[in-house]
Amino acid sequence: MTDMAASRAGGRGSQRVWSLGALFASPALLFAAFVVVPLLALALRGWQDGQVADRLTSSFVLHALQLSFVTSTLSLAIALVFGIPAAYLLARARFPGYRLLTIIVELPMVLPPTVAGVALLVAFGRRSFIGSTLDEAGISLAFSTTAVVLAQLFVSAPFLVRSLQAGFEAIDPTFEDVSRTLGISELRTFFRVTLPLARPALLSGAVLCWTRALSELGATLIFAGNFEGRTQTMPLAIITAFESNAGLSGAIALSLVLLVVALVLLVAARFVTRGHRGAL
Repeated sequence: MTDMAASRAGGRGSQRVWSLGALFASPALLFAAFVVVPLLALALRGWQDGQVADRLTSSFVLHALQLSFVTSTLSLAIALVFGIPAAYLLARARFPGYRLLTIIVELPMVLPPTVAGVALLVAFGRRSFIGSTLDEAGISLAFSTTAVVLAQLFVSAPFLVRSLQAGFEAIDPTFEDVSRTLGISELRTFFRVTLPLARPALLSGAVLCWTRALSELGATLIFAGNFEGRTQTMPLAIITAFESNAGLSGAIALSLVLLVVALVLLVAARFVTRGHRGAL
């Protein structure tokens, strides 16, 4: 009788799921089409436009691509160094000012990038106290490649911290307690137990951080400027292409590169994360 009741309950649950799925199918498909159609149009236009292939190998595109990859990777590296400890602290500790610190860490995620650029310029520009002090020492941050990294770091690091915080919170503290009872130090426990268990969150957070840095526009434009070979990243190069002889073909070429890079990263992250979860 118990098995029959469970079977009937399971059948009713499946029917509800299928009914709800049928109800939500149309909005889901419309949203998928809304995302796919513009990207497909971009790919088809790039395929039909004979100038796009030539633009892909131009020095204009290659310089922007190289700078974007270098600065985004540096931003990710710095975010990992400071973001991992911050995420673990927010996940495990509770202290006065905890909520305020959480808001501060997450604020750049909802802050308009242009506001972030103005804030960075006011804080580190040559006329600011910090900027003028550094300028006297021969260090200029604004309108430099370093400014690109700082702008990307400001807007992208919170994505890594937030993802990792959720990953650390999902780990049962018992695993860490067992490691400590075996005489393993706190730091070794973190690197040998906690961080490997949080690897899926670390990977997804790193991908989000890197791609957000790669796509950063507003803060970079205001704080670093748009100078080819020095601060002109891929998004800035797209804007420049519209205003130059490269026109729409140059913008399409640059957009296709970013589209392919983002797609490859997402697929790779999904594959690696799924494989790690399966191993666990």
